[in-house]
Amino acid sequence: MTAGAEDRFRWHPAARLFGADGAEVSPVSVGAPVLDDADSPTALAQAMARVGQAFRIGATNQPAPVDADPPAFETLTSGTSGSPRRIRRAQAGWTASFAVNARLFGIGPSARVAVLGRLSHSLALYAGIEGLHLGAAVHLLDRLRPDRQRRALAALGITHLYATPAQLRLLTDAPGPALPLSHVILGGSKLDLSLRAALAVLAPQARVAEFYGAAETSFITLSAPDSPQDSVGAPYPGVEIAIRDGRSVVPKGQAGAVWVRSPYLFQGYGDDAPGPAQWDGDWLSVGEVGTLRDGCLILHGRAGRMVTVADQNVFPEEIESFLVSLGLARVAVLPRSDALRGTVLVAVAQGQGGDTAAILRALRDRFGTLKAPRALHWRVDWPELPSGKPDLGRLAVEWDV
Repeated sequence: MTAGAEDRFRWHPAARLFGADGAEVSPVSVGAPVLDDADSPTALAQAMARVGQAFRIGATNQPAPVDADPPAFETLTSGTSGSPRRIRRAQAGWTASFAVNARLFGIGPSARVAVLGRLSHSLALYAGIEGLHLGAAVHLLDRLRPDRQRRALAALGITHLYATPAQLRLLTDAPGPALPLSHVILGGSKLDLSLRAALAVLAPQARVAEFYGAAETSFITLSAPDSPQDSVGAPYPGVEIAIRDGRSVVPKGQAGAVWVRSPYLFQGYGDDAPGPAQWDGDWLSVGEVGTLRDGCLILHGRAGRMVTVADQNVFPEEIESFLVSLGLARVAVLPRSDALRGTVLVAVAQGQGGDTAAILRALRDRFGTLKAPRALHWRVDWPELPSGKPDLGRLAVEWDV
């Protein structure tokens, strides 16, 4: 079936695009199918020129996406569990959520949208295309240092900021003025209490919207100010969530695999390569384990990261979230082989060092002696993937786990 105009990306007549240097980039008539985001404004302009044609920004050494009807395009995963995968999706999946966000966040010709990350990351690409599609002024600030990004956000009068918590932490740590933001839209991981407090100082008037999703699913949930602190919010408009054990829905309040049905799901991996996502009809799971409680989703972690300690299942993400709540900015919990228990856990945190004994004691009080990490290591630097997420593979090698 041939796609209509509403199912394709379009450059709105009122939209404007600017690079980090403040120079405006005009619409172009021709764009390549595979684009390098080293020059992000040019790459985005060329992507928007491919009306009805496939494109990808990033992974320039891989085959170009194939044109399809309805029109498709490719993004990349964050690569947390390995090399980034190519994600193929219909343009209509994103344009459907553009309409939702225009209503929720007031994105339109009066908005000034800023993007901090590189366009090869799905969140940044989404924000850039959405802004141009809805008629906003879009400012790509990925080439600036955090302190210069902060000054630019103030000088440009940015109203809407798309960022990950990792990017936001760098912004709040940088010197500079308070920002006149009306909306901060966050994805990638949960906003911890200390970063939320810093954000309130950085942008005191901003409405903060946190969403949970994946490259394969796009939006799944959206948090509201009254969402439970341990949740990732309620289903995003148009999304259905089911918690299942195999093909059966679990009783209310029990944990299980998170399955999603929505108009925003991806079509498949590039070249139909295998990946972690599983389909069951029009339902999709990316391997997350969670619980639905009072209409909100509580995430426990990825099934792929779950470890068994003395016959008990443990999700490192739950322990990492608790460590962040204690005031640690960057943490990772990693498994280590143990002759007695099969596996034990160790924690790694960024910093010069702290009250290690007190932190380990708090972990034992919260999770018990079996599940709590047996050791806490400190390091000044912090290895990250291009997406800003911790490089778990490198950390595991360096700490011999």
